[in-house]
Amino acid sequence: MNIIVGSDHAGFDLKEQIRNFLSKKGYNVKDVGTFSHESVDYPLIAKEVAQNIAEKKFSRGILLCGSGIGMSITANRFRNVRAALCHNLYTVELSRKHNDANILVLGSRILGSGLALEMVDIFLHTDFEGGRHLRRLEEIDT
Repeated sequence: MNIIVGSDHAGFDLKEQIRNFLSKKGYNVKDVGTFSHESVDYPLIAKEVAQNIAEKKFSRGILLCGSGIGMSITANRFRNVRAALCHNLYTVELSRKHNDANILVLGSRILGSGLALEMVDIFLHTDFEGGRHLRRLEEIDT
C-alpha cells in the first residue's frame, strides 16, 4: 500500500513519528512536508495530499495539524476524497467501515503519539463494508 503523509508545523513531530512507524512496517510512504517547525500554510499541504488521493496516485493519506479541522476542511473539497477527522479508535474504525475514508486527519494537539499510532494502524487495516454504505457514498457524489 502506498501512503502519502503531510502536516503543518504543529503536526510536524507527530507526522515524523507516523512516517517512521509506517516505514518500519514496510509501507511505501511519500512525505510532502512540512519538514520543520517553521510556520507554513496548512491548505497547501492538504491540497497536495488530497490531489494525489483524488488522482488515485496513493491508496491512503494521512494529514496532521494542531486540531485537524483545517486539514479536513481543505481535503474534503476534492472530489472522491473522504477525509475523516478522528479523535479515537472507534471513529477511525467507522470511518473505514462505513465511509471508506481514504485520508485520516489527526489533531496533533489533541492526541498522544501512542493513540495516534494505534489509529493509523486501524485506518490501514480496516476494510470498507460496502452494502448500504456504498449506496450512501454514491449519493454524496451525485
